[in-house]
Amino acid sequence: MLLSKGFEVEMYTGQTDGEIIGLSDTIAKSLSGFVREPDSRNVEYTTPPLQQYEQLLCELVSPRRRLRKFLRNLNPHYTILPGSTLSTGNSKVFNRSDPQNPYHGYIENTYGTNVVTASIHINLGITDPEDLIRACRLVRAEAPLILALSASSPFLDNQVTGYHSTRWHLFPQTPASVPLFESHQHFIDWTEEQLKLGTMQNVRHLWTSVRPNGDCRPYKLNRLEVRISDLVTDPIHLLAITALLEARLLQLQRNPSLDPLVSSRLPNQSRHSDLLEIIDYNEKQVAKDSLNAQLRNWHDGQPINATDWITQIYDEVLPIAKEHGIACFLTPIRQILREGNQAQNWIKQIQAGADISQIMTQTVEIMERQEQALQSDLCQPA
Repeated sequence: MLLSKGFEVEMYTGQTDGEIIGLSDTIAKSLSGFVREPDSRNVEYTTPPLQQYEQLLCELVSPRRRLRKFLRNLNPHYTILPGSTLSTGNSKVFNRSDPQNPYHGYIENTYGTNVVTASIHINLGITDPEDLIRACRLVRAEAPLILALSASSPFLDNQVTGYHSTRWHLFPQTPASVPLFESHQHFIDWTEEQLKLGTMQNVRHLWTSVRPNGDCRPYKLNRLEVRISDLVTDPIHLLAITALLEARLLQLQRNPSLDPLVSSRLPNQSRHSDLLEIIDYNEKQVAKDSLNAQLRNWHDGQPINATDWITQIYDEVLPIAKEHGIACFLTPIRQILREGNQAQNWIKQIQAGADISQIMTQTVEIMERQEQALQSDLCQPA
């Protein structure tokens, strides 16, 4: 049986020339299904948990079509912008969406605009808490590969930063040290301790690549949340990344010994700390070079190229994807590996002489055409 899946989609609003403008107050007040982030330049919508990818596709596209129509009615030049950082600026200023909210004040004062990013949070339903914690361990060990496929933030403040995911390079992962949870009870005990210490302000204040999630954290959990992904504007590519994740988790259900704490060939006495060191190293390398990054495999610590590792996992899980009828959604992974992710393609355009504003304008047009075509083919009119 397929897992339930849902997305939290953060996006910037602004003008068709790439200028980012804070409109989340107006959007959240006027348009159902959209909520504001601490900075008004971000707006977020959430898709319901669904098993079927065809339905997920509609739930991804339809809110954007509604948002585009709303923005156009405000101003013909208003639109949704691509990318996971403030590509055209201004990262020196925090534009509070709710000046009276004390938690937003804490975020601004503690982290500044390093958190004013746009991303996709991918949620996959797993109801058994121990299965969920095991899944978190495997996905966290391989989360850098998700970032490698999704990287879309090579710009900040109209500059090329030298990173494929400037977002993940800058993002303040919190708390600074998060273990690989060995059990549900370990997660409960650790979370309670962080709240006492003040390293977490609330149960939501766990900002790491992957986390267990549920309606009453840390006690009642029902899903795995992947937070490392940059914003993937192509819905077909996002579903492909999700299908790769789901097939890997279905493989883990069948073979629990895929758990890094069990099957890694790193020394037993230092395995936990060695795995954390490898994960941290791989996340940093992928933030810099995405699919070109040279990583270390959690199995044995040996060097491996990010593209080669993704290809290896793809080949492993393809039979499982076929068995569950989702192989067609998985296949665009090959296209991303062959043609490059969003960040790599933007960098190629820079090298060919384009500027960041031109790239944003062109990508906005591509996004809208994609959404129109998908909605026309698969979904009801907005």
